[in-house]
Amino acid sequence: MDPSWQPAQPGDRLAAIDTPALLVDLDAFDANLAALMQAVAAAAAPGQSIRVRPHAKSHKCVAIARQQLALGASGICVQKAAEAEVFIRAGIPDVLITNEVVAPRKLARLAAVAAEHPQARIGLCVDALGGVGALATACTAHRARIDVYVELDVGQDRCGVRTDAQVLALAQAVCRQAGLAFMGLHAYHGAAQHLRTLEERAAAIAQAAERARAARAALLAAGLPCPIVTGAGTGTFMLELSSGVYDEIQPGSYPLMDADYARNAAAADAPRFAQSLFVLAEVISVRDDGGRATLDAGLKSLATDSGPPLADLAGWQVRSLSDEHTVLDRVAGAHALQVGDRVRLIPGHCDPTVNLHDWIVACRGDHVAEVWPVNARGAVF
Repeated sequence: MDPSWQPAQPGDRLAAIDTPALLVDLDAFDANLAALMQAVAAAAAPGQSIRVRPHAKSHKCVAIARQQLALGASGICVQKAAEAEVFIRAGIPDVLITNEVVAPRKLARLAAVAAEHPQARIGLCVDALGGVGALATACTAHRARIDVYVELDVGQDRCGVRTDAQVLALAQAVCRQAGLAFMGLHAYHGAAQHLRTLEERAAAIAQAAERARAARAALLAAGLPCPIVTGAGTGTFMLELSSGVYDEIQPGSYPLMDADYARNAAAADAPRFAQSLFVLAEVISVRDDGGRATLDAGLKSLATDSGPPLADLAGWQVRSLSDEHTVLDRVAGAHALQVGDRVRLIPGHCDPTVNLHDWIVACRGDHVAEVWPVNARGAVF
């Protein structure tokens, strides 16, 4: 990332930011970080200790991870070995890859990073005996130690094992390897995060929690440890907390939020996370009747897998997106836009939107406070 191409500098006013730019409203962002930790503390039963391990795949930003740790997070999650390497080398001390890594080259590099940073903890999920063996081989070659979690399919139907027998076989295989430390179960129901009604989410997580409860019981009955059951996301973490099964939660989107999460019905006991992430765009063309305006941010600045962005501007609606443009339509009664005006767009999905940008411009009020690099942008290996 070339600092000369930063869209702004600390102290700049919003009007001076080069567009398109990824913005974070620090007042909303700070409130979201605090609300999550307060909600977890309030929901914990007497004597219960719940670890918060935010998912950094949402922000890919070391500066944000450091703030989460400063507020009491136990570590972070990532999805890729390359992401883990970025955060470990930046000094983040505890990183869990909530995914399977099976390619020998990637495992060798991950083990090398673990060996170079023995003070740090790196965790990885497995769902096949071959994966355990390949990881053990890499750790032996590099004299490294890696934490291992058996991934349990609790409804996502993507990765993970389904039976107690498979859980036991994997855990036993991990425990036989000197370079591997069995840490427990990864039980994340990603599809439940965006179920719209409270009833749908509650039913999905009740099923997931019962599946994790049974797998943990099978491990303990076989004389095997199960120190941690980890999972949960921004849309359901209060449900996992109330289940009594989970020791650790992994919400990712909560500091930033997006238009898709805003479509979920909110639970009365859950914190209200404010929208803090925006893409700032400039009006570059206005139709002669004022009924349509074109912005300089399009598909290369905004992910649309969860729908188009929303205009954070009363009376204007997104009509269409193309590679470098978003077209807005004016609703009757809305104030007119002029060339050079700025419009904030709310992304449909925060995670892939962040991955399109090199920098996050952190603003407080009308001024730029900080500019953070998106350190793990493009770390998809």
